[in-house]
Amino acid sequence: MAKFEMDTEFVRKLAQILHETQLGEIELADGERRIRVARPTIVAAPAMVAAPVSAASATAGVPAAAANDAAGHPGAVRSPIVGTAYLAPEPGKSNFVAVGDKVTAGQTLLIIEAMKTFNPIKAPKAGTIVRILVENAQPVEYGEPLMILE
Repeated sequence: MAKFEMDTEFVRKLAQILHETQLGEIELADGERRIRVARPTIVAAPAMVAAPVSAASATAGVPAAAANDAAGHPGAVRSPIVGTAYLAPEPGKSNFVAVGDKVTAGQTLLIIEAMKTFNPIKAPKAGTIVRILVENAQPVEYGEPLMILE
């Protein structure tokens, strides 16, 4: 079997591409030679850290009765999946929407990450964002109200 020589500069270039494109991994094959470069995934850690913070702030800022009222509100936008809600397209960017924003039907309100896939949650109708019920990087359950749209 022939000795496999590693071109470290090539590996560095692939790592740079991962960083620039925010991809999770790149895999290339040339005959029997194969190389895979992957970024470490720490998806579960931020979600676990965010849960106690959001629970504390939910207790301090939004009474439980208000959260229950939102569940029955006809304008509640509910989570279609279990995952982690993100209010902005990426860290450091501004949120998709804010309270008081007028939105159109089909406009992205937030994204929910589930199994390393980012799913846009779109406005079911045109209206105004009255309340945002989740915080950035907060874990959400299926059917949980995310926002109130009137």
